Amino acid sequence: MKQKTWTLANHLTLLRLGAIPLLMLLLSFDQKLPSFLAAAVFLLASLTDFLDGFLARWQEQVTTLGKLLDPLADKLLVSGALIMLIPLQRVPAWMVFLIIAREIAVTGLRGILSSKGIILSASKLGKWKLTFQTIALCCLILHYPYGGINFHFIGIFALWIALFLTLWSGFKYFKESCKHLS
Repeated sequence: MKQKTWTLANHLTLLRLGAIPLLMLLLSFDQKLPSFLAAAVFLLASLTDFLDGFLARWQEQVTTLGKLLDPLADKLLVSGALIMLIPLQRVPAWMVFLIIAREIAVTGLRGILSSKGIILSASKLGKWKLTFQTIALCCLILHYPYGGINFHFIGIFALWIALFLTLWSGFKYFKESCKHLS
């Protein structure tokens, strides 16, 4: 039976990819309203990540295209937001480099393992990493105080946790990959 490619889950992933240019445009304005709108776009795009995976499994429509696009969309959304926050001085560039370098390294390892017929699925640690990245980025995109809440401080605190989880999960992924490659 031929696998259906254009599922609702894959459309949600494409919606997430389509949100990235809008997010980047809004972040190019360092003002309160565009930052608030950018945070809303980022949060909605991030929610599609949970929803598309849930729908794909629930409808039993996990596709090869979805397996490719979903992690790519996640990485592009997070990387795009992080990169746009550097010139706004909301995130340290070295943290952005480490997070993006880990994502590139893990993607490369996944490609190598996949070519050998080995699939390492996302770990709970990786899901926690993405959760803290999402919390951090929502707060750092908001940046400005709303209702007396210092979103920048919360965002930086969550980003430190995300960085720790990013590096830890990357190390564990590398260690697990080495077992399969040796």
